[in-house]
Amino acid sequence: MLDMSQYLQDNPYGFLPVPLVITEPAVGFGGGLFGLFLHGKGTREGENYIPPPMTAFGGGGTQNGTWFVGGGHRHSWNHDHIRYLVMLGYADINLDIYSGDVAGFSQNRSISTRTKGYGGLQKLLFRVGDSPVFVGASQVYAKTDISTDSPLVNRVWQRVLGQQSTSSALGVVAEYDTTNNFFYPKKGLSLQGEYRFYRSMLGGDYQYNQFSLNGKYFIPLSRTLTLAFAGDYQSLTHHDRHLTPMARPYIALRGIASYRYQGDYVSTVQTQLAWEFQPRWILQGFVGIGSAADEAHGLWEQTETAWGRGFAT
Repeated sequence: MLDMSQYLQDNPYGFLPVPLVITEPAVGFGGGLFGLFLHGKGTREGENYIPPPMTAFGGGGTQNGTWFVGGGHRHSWNHDHIRYLVMLGYADINLDIYSGDVAGFSQNRSISTRTKGYGGLQKLLFRVGDSPVFVGASQVYAKTDISTDSPLVNRVWQRVLGQQSTSSALGVVAEYDTTNNFFYPKKGLSLQGEYRFYRSMLGGDYQYNQFSLNGKYFIPLSRTLTLAFAGDYQSLTHHDRHLTPMARPYIALRGIASYRYQGDYVSTVQTQLAWEFQPRWILQGFVGIGSAADEAHGLWEQTETAWGRGFAT
């Protein structure tokens, strides 16, 4: 089978167009296009493929008026002992929010929000010796303008949150990576943990801590079948009384609208079976369950389930 890593090694142009098909329930169907520029062909060390430095630019939109543009660059040095990632973008997002600490929210009734602004992220990781462990730091910055379709709620939000909101954070990161492929892993374990400190001294308007831990485990059943398991945990602590609606963690599962179920503590588990029935064409079936709660002891008292199928290329 010709996987993505082999395709990139054999690509004579150094460019790969990447179409996007968006099926996110929160924003509706849509699409987009990104251009992936390859600075080299990458190398293969044993079973593992080290991708070349790459840069991507593009954008997209959905049927509810949401649109975005952005780009990023990923680079590694010293035989993948140093990894760097930077992403920048601008977005205009129309989203229904069901929970928050500012007037207007109800778990059973949504508020139609519009968030527009720009932001970026960068991450620098160092491999510990020749092990699969990486440690490093991250930085996040975003400046947004948030509004709703309710004039009354708008006035309350502007009084509490201000006309514009700025979020700025520094984080510490640890990763464990034994996967055999950056694009489409078929074997190995990936663990990522990050603790972010959002502070006014970094130029932001809010103070809170955000912790995330996620893992993925890939098991090859045959040359064309791959079974995967994934888990995720997020928490938001030591926070100001009022935060922007999109600051709180949410259940992120395919088939469930983003930001539909939010809480200070969120966790998900899911599994997927992928069948590569043609080179670079993959049929997926998946099922997952998640929970969101305002207190840690309330996690998994109420759950949401999602399942489905899809294609990947």
